[in-house]
Amino acid sequence: MSKKVVVLGAGISGLASAYWLNKKGYEVKVLEARNEPGGSMQTEFVDDFLIDYGPNSGLETTPLIRQIVDEVGLSEEFVYANESSKNRYILKNGELHALPLNPIQFFKTKLFSTKAKFRLMAEPFIGKSEDGYYQSVADFVRRRLGIEFLDYAIDPFVSGVFAGDPEKLSVKSAFPKLYRLEEVYGGLIKGMIKGAKERKQREEKSKQSAKMFSFLNGMQSLPKAIANKLKENILYNCVVNKVKKERDKWEIFYEMNGQENRIYSDYILSTLPAYIASKVFKEQDPELSKHLSEIYYPPVMVLYLGFIKENVKRLLDGFGFLIPSKEKKHFLGAIWSSAIFPNRCSEDKAAFTLFIGGARSPQLFDIGIEKLIEIVIDEFKEIMNIKGEPVLVKYKLWEKAIPQYNLGYIEYERYFEKFERENHGIYLSGNYRGGISVGDCIKNSEKIINLVES
Repeated sequence: MSKKVVVLGAGISGLASAYWLNKKGYEVKVLEARNEPGGSMQTEFVDDFLIDYGPNSGLETTPLIRQIVDEVGLSEEFVYANESSKNRYILKNGELHALPLNPIQFFKTKLFSTKAKFRLMAEPFIGKSEDGYYQSVADFVRRRLGIEFLDYAIDPFVSGVFAGDPEKLSVKSAFPKLYRLEEVYGGLIKGMIKGAKERKQREEKSKQSAKMFSFLNGMQSLPKAIANKLKENILYNCVVNKVKKERDKWEIFYEMNGQENRIYSDYILSTLPAYIASKVFKEQDPELSKHLSEIYYPPVMVLYLGFIKENVKRLLDGFGFLIPSKEKKHFLGAIWSSAIFPNRCSEDKAAFTLFIGGARSPQLFDIGIEKLIEIVIDEFKEIMNIKGEPVLVKYKLWEKAIPQYNLGYIEYERYFEKFERENHGIYLSGNYRGGISVGDCIKNSEKIINLVES
């Protein structure tokens, strides 16, 4: 008789895990609060524009991505980003500067001063920190690479990935591979060279060299295709209230379309956001609930703008741009959506995705949504040299967007491991454990199988 696994949440973490488990022969049920799969992967078509309100792309950092894409029948829709999207820009003094992609570009760029360039070259000679786990990204980068590199490379990069604050994010928890380069190899440059050999052996790629991908009909295509394979194994409109141990089984209490229900299972895999999981596990373990509730998710607005292409006077030859906090703008950066992947809008239009708020500036929303959007559009048009008004303005405010792996996060991680040891059969997953990217979530989904089978 096959073992039963109940998966809480039908985001990419839950669906990928459910898919592998189902393939292995486990009896799987997925409980999802919304009426469709995908979690933060939400795609909408408006007029002739394709809008991704969550992740706009993924990085092919593991062979598991192509494996699941091929097995769920999405190979024909799978697309890599245009070659020009390798170009990334940073705003400095009101102008966009390309991030250097090789040593020659690095020495020519005006993004960094001569002093900053020489400071970066000293990195291999910087020793290890004694702070260990308790270093912020900002402290780590200041010490190894200098203040200017923090201000005009890492600060905007952190806002682009986490919508986070480098002064608060833990380098060990938020960027474990960066932390490991110093711990294992003694430095970043030495580590990148030696670490490349290790990744090759594991058939993995670094996020710097991995190809960017999406789908012709947007990122939600992937969770929808996985859900289509799982079919009746997914129950929608299910709000999980609590779990408890009932002899040798786990009992899950949930509400479906207003009706109280319960289901028994050998294993529970929770991929719910931490703040929701906090309520679900409160009776089972109040201390776990406290840790989960303390994880900060800042508000982030995704603002989608469509313009007549001929009114955009700047060449769209890249992925987009990020804005350092020193530039004092009302948004974090912009993705040039229609320049990266096909089928984002008609040929005579140009589509952009902007990001506002995050841990760096959650107070921005105090001025009101409409006023904030007006200010951001004006700032964006000036940076991009755009004439005329947008032909499409759509937005989504994620009130709790991305979990922040802030200083002290290691204490949460240790408790999660303790909880799993003491509550055999419950596993905590999702983007607050092991990385926030699409690639991280898919990579971690395979680890769940190893845990269940151990």
